This record gives sequence, structure tokens and C-alpha cells, in this order.
Amino acid sequence: MRRPVIAFTLIALLIIVFFVLNLSLGTIAIPFDEVVRILFGADASGDEIWRNIIWKSRYPQTITALVAGAGLSISGLQMQTVFRNPLAGPSELGISSGASLGVATFILLSGSISQRALVRMGFVGEMAVSVAALLGALLVMSIIMTMAQRVRGNVVLLIMGVMIGYIANAIIGVLKFFSNDEDVRSYVIWGLGSFAKVSGDQVTTFVIIMLVLIPLSFLLIKVLNLMLLGENYARSLGLNYGRARHLVIFSACLLTAIVTAYCGPIVFIGLAVPHLCRTIFATSNHLTLMPAVTLVGALLALCCNLIARMPGMEGALPINSVTALIGAPIVIWVLFDKRRREEL
Repeated sequence: MRRPVIAFTLIALLIIVFFVLNLSLGTIAIPFDEVVRILFGADASGDEIWRNIIWKSRYPQTITALVAGAGLSISGLQMQTVFRNPLAGPSELGISSGASLGVATFILLSGSISQRALVRMGFVGEMAVSVAALLGALLVMSIIMTMAQRVRGNVVLLIMGVMIGYIANAIIGVLKFFSNDEDVRSYVIWGLGSFAKVSGDQVTTFVIIMLVLIPLSFLLIKVLNLMLLGENYARSLGLNYGRARHLVIFSACLLTAIVTAYCGPIVFIGLAVPHLCRTIFATSNHLTLMPAVTLVGALLALCCNLIARMPGMEGALPINSVTALIGAPIVIWVLFDKRRREEL
């Protein structure tokens, strides 16, 4: 009983620490006491530039990382449970590929047709990219949900999702072949993922949507626990397994679609965090795992965002490079540790 309480307390404290570090550290270092004063509205003795850096750049980026990490981690846990596959992640059903196809169609075709990609039209372009990504993700999600009603086997559905991803990537490849270098570069930069893309009113909209979806996903805790028992046993306990599977897949896909639309495709967080939480908390009970992956996902995203903006470095590293460098070793370590325990 004490282990989860200690772990949750430590994770919450680390989130606070990394939240402040994300606001304080970067190309320009801001003293900790000034960050606290600015956050709480006190008169800061520092330069007005510090206020602008925090409120217009670092704060939106930090909040975005916090919420996106939580959403992707919940989606990953739901996917691994419903498919009973440790390698299932938020992008396995082709949702991220669908979002990428939407963005590729928008960026590459708009550049080819109008000779000026709309993505370079400031705020309007940024909003249009988010809308294109969301439409692409929702299109693939609707296809997956239709298949889920007709295909009973989880493995078959998972393979179909992967195939849809391949088809989307093939279409993207054709679009890139016929596009000019500048448009391709814009698309590639979007595909690297970033928590800094969300700014202004977009942050408010993104956070509100996620603050609605994340609590709703917690309503599926009992369903997820029953799914762990197997389909036949879950049905004997009164669970409408087909309906439950549709709800879980819909929840996971929607979380992934929203995050990808605003931040681009973010890899490995949704795959690594559920494994890490099962190891830390030594349980498969979703009553513990759901809040655990929410907090650990937020913490890992804050950590990756801070590394991507290493203090003293001009610019920022691609967030996907950082998440892969951190997430892949975590998955490898967890799988090796699990294998070692099974052999004992």
C-alpha cells in the first residue's frame, strides 16, 4: 500500500520540478525566483523580456508537453490492453499516418497548386495544418471503427491498421516525389513533432479538449480490468465485449488524433510509459495504472522537452529524436527485466 503512495508523491514532485525547469532553462536562463514571481503575478525585478519568453513561448510549450504526454500514455495503455500486445502503441492503427497524410496533402498540394504553401501563411497556416491533420486522423479512425465492427480478431484488426499506415505512407511518398523541395522540407519538419507548435488560442483549445477526453478515458478503468481476464471470462461477468472494445479503441484513437493534430506524430511515449508504470507499481490493475501513466507520461514529456531545448543551445532538437532515445531503452530494459523475472 505504501509503495504506490510513495511513487505517486515522488512523481508529482518531479513533475513540479521539471515544469519549473522547462520555464527557467533554455537559450536564455531565467532565475528560479523570477520564474516564480512571474507565474504568481508578482512584480518581477527582471527584464520584461523574461515575461514574454515565459508567457508567450515556454509556458504554452510546457503545458502542451504536459497534456500531450498524458494523453499519449493513456492511449498506449488502452491499446496494449485491448490488443493484449506489449508492442501496441498509439500509432499502431494508422491514426498518426492518417494525420500525416492529411498534413502532406495540405502542405504539398497547396504548394503545387498555388505555388505558395498555405503553411507559410502564419497563424492561418498553422491552424489549417492542425485541421488537416485532425481530418486525416479522423478519416482513418472512422475506417478503423468500421473494421472493428466487422472484424472480431484483435490481431487481424491490428494488422489492418498497420496496412492502412503503409498505404498512407505510400501516398505521402508519391506526393513528396512531385512536390518542390521547400514544401517537402515544411512537411518533414512537421513530421519531426514539436510541443512548440501550439501557441496562442490553440493552447487553450488543445488543453480544454484534452481535459475533457482524459477524465472520460478514466471511465473505462473497469472495462479495461475486465478485458485483462480474457474475452470469455469477461463475457461471463456480464461485459458486452464487442461494445467495450469499440469504446476503448475509439478513446485511444481520439486521444492520438488530437495530440497528433496539434503536436505532430510523437513516438515512443505511448509505447514506453505503460511498460515503465507496470514495473514501477508492480501491478496490472488499471485503477492504479491509469493515473500512473497519466502522471509518468506528463513527466517524461516534460523531460524530453527540456532535453530538446538544452540550455545554451540555439534552436531545439526534434522531439521525436529525444523521445526515441529515451523511450527505446526504457522498453528494452523493461522487456529484459520481465524476461529475467520469469526465468527466476
